[in-house]
Amino acid sequence: MAEENMYTFENEQYRKTYWHTCSHVLAQAMKRLHPEVKLAIGPAIDNGFYYDFDTPEPFTPEDLVELEAEMRKICKEKLKLERFELPREEAIKFMEEREEPYKVELINDLPEDAVISFYKQGDFTDLCAGPHVDSTGRIKGNAIKLTSVTGAYWRGDSNRKMLQRIYGTAFPKKEQLDEYLAKIEEAKKRDHRKLGKELGLFMLMDEGPGFPFFLPKGMVLRNTLIDYWRQVHKRYGYVEISTPMILNRQLWERSGHWFHYKENMYTTVIDDTDFAIKPMNCPGGMLVFGSEPHSYRDLPMRVAELGLVHRHELSGALHGLFRVRCFTQDDAHIFMTWEQMKDEIKGVVRLMDEVYSVFGLKYQIEVSTMPEDHMGDVKDWDFATDTLKAAVEEMGKEYSINEGDGAFYGPKLDFHLEDCLGRTWQCGTIQLDMQLPERFELEYTGADGLKHRPVMVHRVVLGSIERFLGIITEHFAGAFPAWLAPVQVKLLAVTDRAAEYCEELAKKLDADGFRATVDTRSEKIGKKIREAQMEKVPYMLIIGDRDIENGTVSPRHRSEGDLGAMSYEQFRDMLKEEVDTKTIK
Repeated sequence: MAEENMYTFENEQYRKTYWHTCSHVLAQAMKRLHPEVKLAIGPAIDNGFYYDFDTPEPFTPEDLVELEAEMRKICKEKLKLERFELPREEAIKFMEEREEPYKVELINDLPEDAVISFYKQGDFTDLCAGPHVDSTGRIKGNAIKLTSVTGAYWRGDSNRKMLQRIYGTAFPKKEQLDEYLAKIEEAKKRDHRKLGKELGLFMLMDEGPGFPFFLPKGMVLRNTLIDYWRQVHKRYGYVEISTPMILNRQLWERSGHWFHYKENMYTTVIDDTDFAIKPMNCPGGMLVFGSEPHSYRDLPMRVAELGLVHRHELSGALHGLFRVRCFTQDDAHIFMTWEQMKDEIKGVVRLMDEVYSVFGLKYQIEVSTMPEDHMGDVKDWDFATDTLKAAVEEMGKEYSINEGDGAFYGPKLDFHLEDCLGRTWQCGTIQLDMQLPERFELEYTGADGLKHRPVMVHRVVLGSIERFLGIITEHFAGAFPAWLAPVQVKLLAVTDRAAEYCEELAKKLDADGFRATVDTRSEKIGKKIREAQMEKVPYMLIIGDRDIENGTVSPRHRSEGDLGAMSYEQFRDMLKEEVDTKTIK
């Protein structure tokens, strides 16, 4: 990296260092204002920093304002950050004297040969591995914002004490902070939980925490998305299967899930035999492939499944449709020969590119390589990883390397989607697997007449139907493109006389394959338009006496406004073109 970019926010390492120092400034401000508070941990995170505190009373918004003011003072003091090390016993004594029990625990848990380092800034010292900027003066006090406070268990353990976690962010310039905060406010407006309720898409109930209820409009949205998914997969040569939701313990032991994933699985006993509700679709897919003999002529086999899976997530981790306990994975398993691997990967990348483009979502590709605890021969790993890279390169696409983050059974490609607010979401994955075919003794007869082991790809495009619906709800702010919108046209009667004509038009729209509703209430047309606008319906047909006399319709688009009177056929053809091409307006 060029020297001039080393100490800018463009450099991720410097950005994290800057935010990490901000967490120390927050801790120092806390100890000045509330010396009785005990310190826990304070790392940099993706969009800022946080610090966990043990305090007898929860913090209030007023506390955050006072802390921000004290942080600004500390920045103006330009305190030098000085690193020093202590032997283990001295380090423990140092923190015991300051009555910081959480720091003492952290030191005790460090490896015997660990370097125990501290950072001092003025009257404040914290246990920390670093790094930090050289002075609190590097932090721009007027561009610091403490954004929220939540509860957090010490070390993430629900059996330990609940601490108070204060989140914050900071930037080198006030303008950057203002821009970020504006984006946060926009994100709040787009929150899929809020929009899901307002638009009647889904609901989350105490009777089923983590198990979403889809309402009629939400089911239209969901089914339209699934219909598109099926159309795309048919064009790309996939067949679809469905495997049971509950399978016996023997299967999950064979797949390895019973031993490595059981704490996340829901189990039951049927006829004195242990069963589990499937947390993933893969083992069922293995049984389908292994249920009949295959020849090399059958390969590649592209087998897709929209399977409902259940995973036990901690209640504190649940978040709308983004983190649930049951969800529908748009899985596919591709069984192939080693020679077919590159072309199949290219095919999956092309499919993903098409799908993401339809929703206006940009993406970045990441190659995750062999971890230390891998299974299988290194030469197979090298071949598989090189094939993934070559497939992406030959398609003219760029990628980054995530060293050592592959699964234990194979390397993978991860697709990180970027929405209209610049937020990233990990959705699509192409995961090579050299192990499950071995565990399930899958085989095919080669051209040489001998039995061979296929190699397999697990892949998801949307990730899960539920999570993807949450993402696109926020991406479009609930204003879905016409092809996807639960209601595509809402007919608004200006007069009582127009009500019958609206009903006739709605029947025509329905016969032509469109989703339409009618508002014939005796309300002012302005109110009807406002409500339809709030419902984010793509098109309104505002029908008055003149439309009845002329046999016309008067469409209004939610963002483009009035489009002028036209024949029903003109409007139908215009809408059909927009739906068929999946245009985003």
